[in-house]
Amino acid sequence: MAETAQYWMRNFVDGAYTEPEETSGYNNIDPATGATLGPVHAADESLVNRAVSSARRALTAWAQTPVAERTALLRRAADRIEERFEEFVAAEVADTGKSITQARSLDVLRAPQNFRSFADTVAAAGQESFITETKDGRRALNYAVRKPLGVVAVIVPWNLPLLLLTWKVAPALACGNAVVVKPSEETPSTATLLAEVLTEVGLPAGVFNVVHGRGDVGEFLTRHPGIDGVTFTGSSATGSRVMSAVAPRVRPVSFELGGKNAAVVFEDADLDETLDGLARSVFANTGQVCLCTERVYVHRDIFDDIANGLTERASALTLGRPTDAATTTGPLISQAHRDKVLRYFELAEREGAELLVGGGVPDLGAELNGGSWIEPTLWTGLTNEAATVREEIFGPVAALIPFSDENEAITLANDTDYGLAASVWTNDLRRGHRVAQAMNVGMSWVNTWFLRDLRSPFGGMGLSGLGREGGASSLHFYTDPTNVCVQL
Repeated sequence: MAETAQYWMRNFVDGAYTEPEETSGYNNIDPATGATLGPVHAADESLVNRAVSSARRALTAWAQTPVAERTALLRRAADRIEERFEEFVAAEVADTGKSITQARSLDVLRAPQNFRSFADTVAAAGQESFITETKDGRRALNYAVRKPLGVVAVIVPWNLPLLLLTWKVAPALACGNAVVVKPSEETPSTATLLAEVLTEVGLPAGVFNVVHGRGDVGEFLTRHPGIDGVTFTGSSATGSRVMSAVAPRVRPVSFELGGKNAAVVFEDADLDETLDGLARSVFANTGQVCLCTERVYVHRDIFDDIANGLTERASALTLGRPTDAATTTGPLISQAHRDKVLRYFELAEREGAELLVGGGVPDLGAELNGGSWIEPTLWTGLTNEAATVREEIFGPVAALIPFSDENEAITLANDTDYGLAASVWTNDLRRGHRVAQAMNVGMSWVNTWFLRDLRSPFGGMGLSGLGREGGASSLHFYTDPTNVCVQL
């Protein structure tokens, strides 16, 4: 690659932008057009070592900083993100190709909310205490003191890069940890910009570090003996490799992995409300959200109504330039990911699927045809035995499958190796509670989707993950308790 160092997106280590000793890198590609956005420095093992060492040096002083000071800094960071809101929007749209409307209303909007929510959680956190009384009359006070986990590796995906980055970094910093962040190689920009913001608001050098690169950089980081824990969002296969990397040192992990999420639609569901909710849950962010629905189980009495209505909504989506206000749906993240999704299109056809809508690559004209575009796609005619129904596709796709009664619906929805999320659509709230609780998932919605309280636990079961984050759950992951017992 040509040496244009002034334009390289660089790593951030020990409070300064820096570059590896062995200068190498790759191009950041605009998924909407296929054009090169600019070169990115890839960290080498030496730079990862420097980042971890920097975090370890900064850890002691930051951990000893009073909670009120740490949380005040998080609130200043939230304010500064809002002041530079459009910069973050532009970076997020360029990296991901998502619509500017979504970036403004979800991705960047949630970043300051994450900082403020976790500042509130940590500032208000108490500690457990118990009075122990023994048979021989002794009494003792037990109380738990929570200490920072240490240096945490934060590995975030490309689908919601700023939202998920701040979801992890905010509680980690509030609890007194130092972090080394590895953003996805597909979406390096907002993590780099966040480093600048955190420096502006006074975060000490070394507490927040960013290393760019591909899987080898993630491996350098997760295997590093100076890492005390790993929080990771991404594919189940990569999560398994991360677990293997930390296993010899028995480091704690928090994993939010893949999903093959189900929606269950009963015959009494409000049709328009359900169709609007399903359209969001299948097609939001071009289906590139771990919580998106790829399996829709519909009562036979209304199967045609749901199939026809969801097909109409898919056909009405607007694919176009991400910066256009009218655009609802962006491209997939990369050509490689589109190739993967297209292979599932071919597989679905071989498995006997009936195509309701989509199934190919749209023609959007010369400006956009170099991007990673794909048509929103719906199938019927598949069963739970089909690989298309069992394997995560991570695109704007769903299979619609009929059921006859509640027990069958629960059985079908739970027939999966994943267990992240589900949604239930019914006007019978007793049934809504009953079925939502019967789902083998970390999160169940009734008559809604992706409605989040940041204090509630977030995570999955099975291939969908390990552990929970959010509210007190994040506090428990990012700290270690020491119990103190004092005889009275």
